[in-house]
Amino acid sequence: MSTPTIPRAALAASLAAVLLASGCAGAGGGNADGDGDSITIATVANPQMQDIEQLSEVFEEETGIDVQFVVLPENELRDKVTQDIATESGQYDIVTIGTYETPIWAENGWLTALDDYASDPDYDVDDLLPPVREALTYEDGLYAVPFYGESSFLMYRTDLFEAAGVTMPDNPTWDQVADLAEQLHDPENDVAGICLRGLAGWGEVLAPLNTVIHTFGGRWYDEDWNAQLTSPETREAVQFYVDLVSRYGEPGAANAGFSECLTATSQGNAAMWLDATVAASVLEDPNSSDAAGKMAYVPAPVVETDASGWLWAWSLAVPQTSQHKDAAWEFMAWATGKDYMRLVGEELGWTRVPPGSRASTYEIPEYQEAAGAFAPQTLAAIEGVDVTMPGLYEQNWKGVQYITIPEFQDLGTRVAQEISAAIAGNQTVDEALEKAQGYAEEVAESGGYKDA
Repeated sequence: MSTPTIPRAALAASLAAVLLASGCAGAGGGNADGDGDSITIATVANPQMQDIEQLSEVFEEETGIDVQFVVLPENELRDKVTQDIATESGQYDIVTIGTYETPIWAENGWLTALDDYASDPDYDVDDLLPPVREALTYEDGLYAVPFYGESSFLMYRTDLFEAAGVTMPDNPTWDQVADLAEQLHDPENDVAGICLRGLAGWGEVLAPLNTVIHTFGGRWYDEDWNAQLTSPETREAVQFYVDLVSRYGEPGAANAGFSECLTATSQGNAAMWLDATVAASVLEDPNSSDAAGKMAYVPAPVVETDASGWLWAWSLAVPQTSQHKDAAWEFMAWATGKDYMRLVGEELGWTRVPPGSRASTYEIPEYQEAAGAFAPQTLAAIEGVDVTMPGLYEQNWKGVQYITIPEFQDLGTRVAQEISAAIAGNQTVDEALEKAQGYAEEVAESGGYKDA
């Protein structure tokens, strides 16, 4: 199933929303003279991207190209980069985007096609993992290259499980996980039974929650674009999630995202964590995690489906407005190439190597040894994702934790705010979903999807 054609009304509405929310920015940024001596990259403030900033001096010494980093939290990055792209401001030569933005922005003509660059035999584009490469392709053209790829799985502290005398099933159900969370929850000793994202944002709380909705048999829209956020299956899934994190989750769950759960798990303050497979790279790093050597990993919990993981890749792309496309690609090829994987392993530690992007990474003996606890599970999770039918129904779009339409960035954020408010106890799940249903119905109508 191909990415749906975006109705012109939908695109116009999306751009209007971006411009009204963000304010128009003037042209600028980078070196307008096009000499290629300096490039600017906007990227997300997560450990893997902080590693690349640290190691970029190697690239600068090798090439003479100066690299300027603009590092932002995930929600802020999406706002800033979308504003820059939509207004053709041209502040960035490289943007860090994901599998959601890539096909939409490629269709809009906002990104530079990379096929000619990536055809260089030294880059070995065929080494990119097929599910990730396909997710970054639009109409057979490659428009972004993966810095790392991920699915999701359940991570747990073996020492806390042993102390409690409980065992994790090889393929857990959500009911089993809820029972385990109740037994492991120990607030008097600052241990949450489970950590789950509750922070508002379509890339925060909705990422894990959407997988729960799918495996419970719920969905956002049916095949005719009728919103389904108040269906019994969706309601049951959301109520389950809110109850689980409210009763046995981390304190202040409504304000906790990926970073907060990573800290809690690595410091022994959470017995389980359902999240991105890439987290294992940090959890198993003895230089930054007390959990190194104490973790184990199993597939994401299920209810009605056989699997329940998502698919994502933080990736590098070149906006059409960049005046330094050749220099930008030179950095991107270095940052996503085979030699960089070895550089990270040798300089920072083999567990820190960006996972889920290249098949050859999993053939490096040092990586196999260091990442043996999570590397096979990561590959299995990525290869097991069905982006056209992650739940019980085939979708009109490709995507697990998002809907591949331009309005979803705003729609998802609004729905996430309602879910986060329910987690905080400021409203009921039914109240949150009634509002969410209205938002979704409005998008289906105003975007022209029911007529397309």
